[in-house]
Amino acid sequence: MDPLTPAEITRRAFLGKVSQGLGAVALASLMRPSMLGAAQSRGVLKNLPLPQKAKRVIWLTMAGGPSHLETFDPKPKLAEMDGKPMPESLTKGQQLAQLQGKPLNCFGPQHLFAKFGKSQIEICALLPQIGSVIDDICLIRSMTTDAINHDPAHMFMNTGSQIAGRPSMGAWVTYGLGSESEELPGFVVLTSLGKGGQNQPIAARQWSSGFLPSKFQGVQLRAKGDPVLYLTNPPGISKERQHGDVDAINALNRRRDALTGDPEIATRIAQYEMAFKMQASVPDLMDVSAEGAKTLELYGCQPGDGSFASNCLLARRLAERGVRFIQLYHKDWDHHGGVKEGIAQKAQEIDRACMALITDLKQRGLFDDTLIVWAGEFGRTPMSQGGSGRDHHNKAMSVWMSGAGIKGGIVYGASDDLGYAAVENVTTVHDLHATMLHQLGIQHESFSFKFQGLDAKLSGVEGAKVIKDILA
Repeated sequence: MDPLTPAEITRRAFLGKVSQGLGAVALASLMRPSMLGAAQSRGVLKNLPLPQKAKRVIWLTMAGGPSHLETFDPKPKLAEMDGKPMPESLTKGQQLAQLQGKPLNCFGPQHLFAKFGKSQIEICALLPQIGSVIDDICLIRSMTTDAINHDPAHMFMNTGSQIAGRPSMGAWVTYGLGSESEELPGFVVLTSLGKGGQNQPIAARQWSSGFLPSKFQGVQLRAKGDPVLYLTNPPGISKERQHGDVDAINALNRRRDALTGDPEIATRIAQYEMAFKMQASVPDLMDVSAEGAKTLELYGCQPGDGSFASNCLLARRLAERGVRFIQLYHKDWDHHGGVKEGIAQKAQEIDRACMALITDLKQRGLFDDTLIVWAGEFGRTPMSQGGSGRDHHNKAMSVWMSGAGIKGGIVYGASDDLGYAAVENVTTVHDLHATMLHQLGIQHESFSFKFQGLDAKLSGVEGAKVIKDILA
């Protein structure tokens, strides 16, 4: 291939390359770290400002909005007031999703609660397996969010903004820290559907890289069938021949990159290489036959069943292989009606798997540097909807965290006696993001990306705080 002449290089590309200094060396280490003996991490943060307690994150998303009143926040006073009008002092002028302008009557908790562990933390009696590891869990009962409908609430939980087009937290983390895996993406997403059948769509923009380079976006692996479409070669195409095609395409892309300096071309080069490597690494990842009967029994799953339990097992396998951010979505938590039956079904689907994930990580020495977060996109109202369900609610919800320097066996914050609003140690989504970044060794105030003339941040600009009281 002919060398580029000065006339062929655009002005923007030339200025960009001059300003990069050692950019060529950096790009070489980015594309093939082994060539320069570079560390596997490809993030922009070379020297972390804080001690790194967490090397990876497993984020368990309960999509649909789990009711805190039937899971992690016992409310005996609400039970006493079942069927009575909600105090107007709480609800007057407040934002509601589908109950606006309708009678607001108290709806007591539909399941009993019980105390678990040495810490004697009270959670729903339908969650005894989570109860068995409650001393490893920090339960936050004072979480709030800004959004009250599903898509913007997922967007806010994932990106810190209700505006589409912002980077997801997984993209931010891999942008900052890179990945320890050379054969798998740094940010992987898995989804599962419960037996209730409410298959509300989760848009791919929830794991988008937004305005960050697209190589940091999440890659979804399907839990059933081929994990990635077109992963296998067509008949008659050998691995060697395909590698030759990839090399040829990337050579053309590098020539174009030299002309334009477009970062998305560098991304395309990296993604072609990653896709080729995934042809070998993904089938090995998905093959759990070597796990053994005891491990499958621990999680309560069968290979390839597409369940939340199977995805939790895959999350542990991804963590072992150096993936930086692993996000699981489990759908079907939107209980506008039948919350009693719905929560009973959900508890059966997630209880053992959550316990197994913590237990398995501890057995393999991964718990101390893996941050686990369990969260929905919002909570549910203490008022009845349709006599048997609960509406969306953003003033109080429960989340929990575990591992990676998080105190276990504690409850942080509280909602009021009826579970309507957080009143003690009120916590925001931005606080949660700031705490997550802190445990990863990242100072959230200074971790930013220039976008539209502003320093955009995952933790926002409204004064997010690290929840220091929950840190060991």
